[in-house]
Amino acid sequence: MKRFYKEVAVAASEGGFAVLLDGKPIRTPAKAPLTVKSKALADAIAAEWQAQGDTIVPANLHLTRLAGTAIDLVERRRAQVADEIAAYAGTDLVCYRASQPPELAARQRQAWQTQLDWAGKRYAALAVTEGVVPLTQAPEALAAYRRAVAAYDSMTLAALYVATSALGSLVLALALFEGRITADEAFAAAQLDETFQIEQWGEDAEAARRRAAIKEDIALAARFVALHRAA
Repeated sequence: MKRFYKEVAVAASEGGFAVLLDGKPIRTPAKAPLTVKSKALADAIAAEWQAQGDTIVPANLHLTRLAGTAIDLVERRRAQVADEIAAYAGTDLVCYRASQPPELAARQRQAWQTQLDWAGKRYAALAVTEGVVPLTQAPEALAAYRRAVAAYDSMTLAALYVATSALGSLVLALALFEGRITADEAFAAAQLDETFQIEQWGEDAEAARRRAAIKEDIALAARFVALHRAA
């Protein structure tokens, strides 16, 4: 799409801040006003549009897209989105440990157990097993994580969905959103098994692209929620 605007600005709007293109507010794909509560987030969205060249590349409008998803989709189906995110607690990556080789098992304990212990105190304890045999978590524990997820607003839920999906772990996503770990640390923890295999056998181009995309998603979710929460 050819760039159709010259000036990008941020203005106070009902419910927060809007991004204006030549004085006209941006709208979501569903034609709702793209209004965010944080000026920091609005400024960052405006920067995305300002950085576009003669041709608009929608794939580079990462924050815009995530905000639009929160407004168009998450806000309208909050309960369903919360259920989908909370379901990760039932199969959380950090609850499934290797027994062999010993080096991998040790790395998993070091990277995962601290966050799992924290989550157990903060929300509810989750059981741990070795291998890939499905583990049934206590219903009351799953309910506690569901309540925690449902307490987030729609913008945060949209980002949490991205982070949890990319990490394969609600525990790591919550630790990221509560400032216990950085985006890079969350990525390293979630990709621990893959990194171990790469050290043994190397990495092909497709796997490298997949890992890069996962890392970008985690970083985007962390940046989005930080901007959303900024004063």
